[in-house]
Amino acid sequence: MNRLLERYRKEAVPALLKAFNYRNVMQVPRIEKVVVNIGLGEALDNPKALEYAMADLMTITGQRPVQTKARKSIAGFKLREGRVIGMKVTLRRARMWAFLDRLFNIVLPRVRDFRGVSPNAFDGRGNYTLGLKDQLVFPEIEYDKIDKLRGMEITIVTTAKNDDQARALLELLGMPFRKKEA
Repeated sequence: MNRLLERYRKEAVPALLKAFNYRNVMQVPRIEKVVVNIGLGEALDNPKALEYAMADLMTITGQRPVQTKARKSIAGFKLREGRVIGMKVTLRRARMWAFLDRLFNIVLPRVRDFRGVSPNAFDGRGNYTLGLKDQLVFPEIEYDKIDKLRGMEITIVTTAKNDDQARALLELLGMPFRKKEA
C-alpha cells in the first residue's frame, strides 16, 4: 500500500472527522483524481512537439496521455476547430497516490526558489490547480532527452464541499503550502 494513502487513512481521516465534526467517515473529503495537462500551442507549427510532449507525460505519469483538441476556431491564434492543442492524463487510485507522493516529497522541493505552493489556488469547489514552469523538476526526465522546456498544470480534484476542507485535507497529506507572512 502506498505510504500517502496510508497517511490519509491513519492520520487525515481522524483529524478531518474531528476538525469538521463529520458524523460519518463517508463525509470526509478524499482525493478523486489528479489531472496532468500540457498545453501545446506550438504543435500547430511543429508536429514533432506532440511526440516529445507525449513521451515526457508518459515518463512522468506512467500512463498514456489523451490528446485534447480545440473546441472552436480562433482566427487570431490561427487555430481551427479539431486541431490538437494539448495532452492530458487522468490518474486515479494507486497511480494517483504514487504520483502525489512523488509530487509532494520529491518534485516540489526541486523547484528553484521554492517557498511553498500558493494557498489561494483553489477553485471554490475544493479543487486545487498547480502550475509548473518546466518538466525537468521530475527526476525521471533526462535533461539530454528533451527538445524544449514545457510547463504543465496539475489539478487535484477532491470531494470536499469547499476550499477550507480541501486545504485541510491537502495540508494533512503533506502539501507544502506557503506560510503567510506576519
